[in-house]
Amino acid sequence: MATSSSAGSDVEKQDSSLEYDKDGNITSTSDVENATTLATPVTAPPPSAETKDGGARAWLQVAGSFLVFGNLWGMSFAFGSFQSYYELTYIPNESASSISWIGTVAIFLLILLGVLSGPLFDLGWFQTMLIVGGLGQTLSVFLTSVSTQYWQLMLTQGVLQGLANGLLYLPGLALVSRSFKKHRAVAMGITTCGAPVGGIIYTLIFSQMIENVSFGWTVRTIGFVMLGTYLISFPLLLWGVTNLGDLASGQPRKLFDRGALIDTPFWLYSFANFFIFLGYMVPFVFIPSYGQLVLRISQRNSLYIATIAQATSIFGRLLAGYSASRIGGMIPWTFCVVSSGIVAIAWLAAKETGAFIAVAALYGFFSGALTPLPPSVFTVVCPDAKVFGARLGMAQGFGSIASLIGPPIAAALAKASSGGGSTNYLGLQLFAGLVMLTGACVLVALWAVLIQRRNGGSKLI
Repeated sequence: MATSSSAGSDVEKQDSSLEYDKDGNITSTSDVENATTLATPVTAPPPSAETKDGGARAWLQVAGSFLVFGNLWGMSFAFGSFQSYYELTYIPNESASSISWIGTVAIFLLILLGVLSGPLFDLGWFQTMLIVGGLGQTLSVFLTSVSTQYWQLMLTQGVLQGLANGLLYLPGLALVSRSFKKHRAVAMGITTCGAPVGGIIYTLIFSQMIENVSFGWTVRTIGFVMLGTYLISFPLLLWGVTNLGDLASGQPRKLFDRGALIDTPFWLYSFANFFIFLGYMVPFVFIPSYGQLVLRISQRNSLYIATIAQATSIFGRLLAGYSASRIGGMIPWTFCVVSSGIVAIAWLAAKETGAFIAVAALYGFFSGALTPLPPSVFTVVCPDAKVFGARLGMAQGFGSIASLIGPPIAAALAKASSGGGSTNYLGLQLFAGLVMLTGACVLVALWAVLIQRRNGGSKLI
């Protein structure tokens, strides 16, 4: 995973966990209301805006956003299926590192455009973003089904899909955030669980069909499923478009705040995010190929193990949000980063199928918490409501770069550590674990700085 569009102008769309004083400063960060993924837009209404609270229409919007998220991040989580198939069968002359760029470019563009598309939303282009993004992603899947060369796959599955996903990211979350007050955390949590659910569904479709029909029809089947989910989700989302009110304010939001450049907590948060997400997607991308190349497990069973990691991440996401609402986000975030890094290194010892399944399940569970928790901690890192959205968008830019380069670096290290015709994932596994543990060390430093800035009091952040 894991996140944010920058929020706007003088009256910004803030993280839904924030409470404000009369001057517009953040006064409370107790709830994890906008816990989503690495590029979660800050879409909650400003203090002056009227927020509806639930109702049948609102929950139908949650269902629509759940389906959209299933397509956005579901395809990213399912990329491990494509990675192993491309590497072993479809374009075997390309290196694993080169192939992984296809998936990471899509993630990078999703996050980057998710941040930069905020002004389009502010200018009232909600419906256009939704429709163009949905049609663009569906088109990218159908074009992928007829692509036979690396550069074609990069353009269709990497660039086009990433750009389309970036347009889709903000609209659904904005509606969900706008439609709830009391149950906003629950609604946002359900919405973002669409990501691993989509990953499971698309991985299962790929595993069931690729051995029986052609690659083209396997991918086209995914495209038809995607088209069907958009035909269901778009009416649910557009039905409630009138409740956006002043969110589409006509005033483009601020994307950059120079004050962040001299703020120590901002830099510690950004570097922590960078190291964590440098390793975060590595196991998800390479679990299927590890099962096939190292353990000699069948392609289908390797993909089943990948779905186990995706399934356990659902429970990790939900438990993370609950824990953070009780004790703050920093303790569970740090614990789960350390645990994810240790599990990634323990992957070295997974020489049997049973141990491999355990590693996949544990990694999915602990890493599931790494995407919802960072935004909740950032409410303490940046207590100024006027620059909150801009700084969060800037910080998530570091995470987008890490997501872009992490898996290709890991694949190159795996190749470097292999020799004599044998396949060795030693470099890849150590890289994934060590960079996340490095991120945990930076988190501890951030924690210390934030406590010092409080001049005593509770150490729960």
